[in-house]
Amino acid sequence: MTSDFAFQVPAELETALQLKTVQYLVTQRPWLDLYGVNVRPVAPYGSASRRQNNDPALIHRCLPDELLLEVFFRMNPYDLGRAACVCRKWRYTLRNPAFWRTACLKAWQLSGVVENYKILQSKYESSWRKMWLLRPRVRTDGLYVSRNTYIRAGVREWSVTNPVHLVCYYRYIRFFPSGRFLYKTSSHTVKEVVKCMNLRASKVDDVFSGRYSLTDDKVEAAFLYPGLGPTMWKVCLRLRGTTAGANNRMDILSLVTSKVDSMVSGPEEDIIGVVEDLQEDEISRTSHKRGLAPFAFVPFEEVETSVLNLPVEKMDYYVPG
Repeated sequence: MTSDFAFQVPAELETALQLKTVQYLVTQRPWLDLYGVNVRPVAPYGSASRRQNNDPALIHRCLPDELLLEVFFRMNPYDLGRAACVCRKWRYTLRNPAFWRTACLKAWQLSGVVENYKILQSKYESSWRKMWLLRPRVRTDGLYVSRNTYIRAGVREWSVTNPVHLVCYYRYIRFFPSGRFLYKTSSHTVKEVVKCMNLRASKVDDVFSGRYSLTDDKVEAAFLYPGLGPTMWKVCLRLRGTTAGANNRMDILSLVTSKVDSMVSGPEEDIIGVVEDLQEDEISRTSHKRGLAPFAFVPFEEVETSVLNLPVEKMDYYVPG
């Protein structure tokens, strides 16, 4: 099985990337002279564009440029976006395609390195940063949460009127770059469920593992319920974002459960197409029309403070936007 974070770049593509990075560092930017300030990106140690420069900022005087570059290379893309808002020097430094190349190849490793380079040149003008912002992708640094509510009528003895209960439950999905995902349906909030949404989850946690595929902005995911009577759970989702590159919303286009009369056999990687290959007399499909609230993305660092942790008494209905 493919590793979640491992990929290799062909030698010819790596050489072309190094040439493009050098061109970025030595390119003249005359528009900066209009401000009367010499703002230079941080150049790698030993490069041709590296020379002595007296920077008035304290952090640039105390922290060498090569260490600052190492810090940037160890940051995730969303932290790089926040760092670009610090100053103009960091902003132009983080335009270096080397930072975004690694993030893009990791996010779309299922497509393959060669295919990603073809898409980069044909659709995104050879800009890794533009590809990261505009190409739909599933986020792996948090959980997608769908909050669903419905009203259930209660019973009260010796009373003319009956009480009404507002029931709330959640659907949780966590994606991995290798093509696997975890799914869980629970009445517990996100800060309680995040502890068990990992590959080491036991059967007691009711966390199911399956495979997903990404085509443009459409995500198809499926897994098999264990038991004597196998049941296939399959969902079709559409990715979107509240801002460019966010990919923090997913709309449920269809949700189907299929009861298979015969035992399903085959590798886990082909689980999405298993049901389509079965005959109509071997399968019973049920299309669900309720509990299809859109998914909202919650990063791991925000699970404790997310509004999705609020009880029904304080938030009876949630609009993901």
